[in-house]
Amino acid sequence: GEGISLRSRTSNFAKNKGACLLFAIRRGGDGIGIGGVMGRFTNPRDLYFGEGARHEVKNLKGSKAIIVSGGGSMRRGGFLQDIQKDLEDAGFEVKLFEGVESDPSITTVMKGAEAMREFEPDWIIAMGGGSPIDAAKAMWVFYEYPEESFENIIQPFSFPELRQKAHFCAISSTSGTATEVTAFSVITDYAKGIKYPLADFNITPDVAIVDPELTYTMPAKLCAHTGMDALTHCMEAYVSTCASMFTDANALHGIREIVEWLPKSYAGDHEARQHMHEAQCIAGIAFSSGLLGIVHSMAHKTGAAFENGHIIHGAANAMYLGKVIQWNSKDPRAAERYAYVAKEILHLPGETNEELIAALVQKIRDLN
Repeated sequence: GEGISLRSRTSNFAKNKGACLLFAIRRGGDGIGIGGVMGRFTNPRDLYFGEGARHEVKNLKGSKAIIVSGGGSMRRGGFLQDIQKDLEDAGFEVKLFEGVESDPSITTVMKGAEAMREFEPDWIIAMGGGSPIDAAKAMWVFYEYPEESFENIIQPFSFPELRQKAHFCAISSTSGTATEVTAFSVITDYAKGIKYPLADFNITPDVAIVDPELTYTMPAKLCAHTGMDALTHCMEAYVSTCASMFTDANALHGIREIVEWLPKSYAGDHEARQHMHEAQCIAGIAFSSGLLGIVHSMAHKTGAAFENGHIIHGAANAMYLGKVIQWNSKDPRAAERYAYVAKEILHLPGETNEELIAALVQKIRDLN
C-alpha cells in the first residue's frame, strides 16, 4: 500500500514467496496467486526491442553514465562505440569499465564499484552477455552502499533499497541469461569455488534493450549454450510451484519459439537470431517472477566446482534438464505440465503422460 517502502514490500514478498512455495506444494495447485496467496510480477519499466533498439540510450536523462562491458566483443563489433557516442550526444559524461570476465568474480565487482564511487554516475549502462550485466548489478549495490557486505546480499531478497544514486540500463548481446529483465545476478567466489546467485527485485533493471544486431556475430557454440539456458528457464519456470498465469504465458511461448528457432539460430540465420533474442527475454520474464528449480541449482553448484576450469552454465543446464524432467515427473502436477508442453506446445507423439514426457526428454536430447 501507499507509504510502504520498496524494501519493506520486497521483504514482505520474500516471506510470502516462501509461504507461496509451501502452499503450492501442499495444495497441489497451479502455483501462486491462487487461493488468496499474494504473488508478484516484476519487470523493467521499459523494454526496447528490434534492430537498432540500442540507440534508445540517447533518450535517457542524466549527466554521467558508466558503461560496463565484457571481454571485447562489444568494442570489436562497434557497439560499445555506438552507445558511448549516443550517450555523449545526449549530454552525458561517459566512463568505461571494460574487461569483465566470464563468470565474474567478487574482486571484479568490488573494482567496478570503486570506479563507480569515484565517477559518481547517475546511470549504469551494462552491455554484453550475462557476465558484465550480472557484475554491474552487484557493482550497483556496493556503489550505493559502500559499507554493505557480500555476505549480507547472498541472502535472497535482502538487498538495501537501490536507486539512491543511479538507475540501470541493460543491453544484452547473448540469447540466454535474460539478465536484462531479471531480479538475479550470478557472482563467483573463486577462492571458495562457489557460484552465488544473488536475488532481489531491486536489481531488476529500469530499462532493458533487446537489440538482435548485437547477436549476429555470436559464435555457434555460444548460441547453443545460451539457447539451452533459455529453454531451461522456460521449463523450470513453468513447473515451478511459484508459477502463475503471468509467468506461464511467457514460459510456454518461449518454449515454442526456442525449440523452433534455436537450430536455425545456431546456423547463423539472422531472422532466427532475432526470434531467439526475444524468446530468451520472455523466458527471463517468466523465471524472474516464477523462479527456477534444481537444474539451475546443480548447474550453479557444479559450474565452479572443478579445479581446471568450469562447466559452462548453458552446457550444464543442457546436460541436466532431461534427467531433472524425469525426476520431477514423479510429482503429479509436474508430470501434467511436462505432458502439456509435449502435447499442446511441441506436438510430440504419445498417448499417456509417460509417453509424452519420454518424447519431451528425447526432444531435448536431440537439441543437445
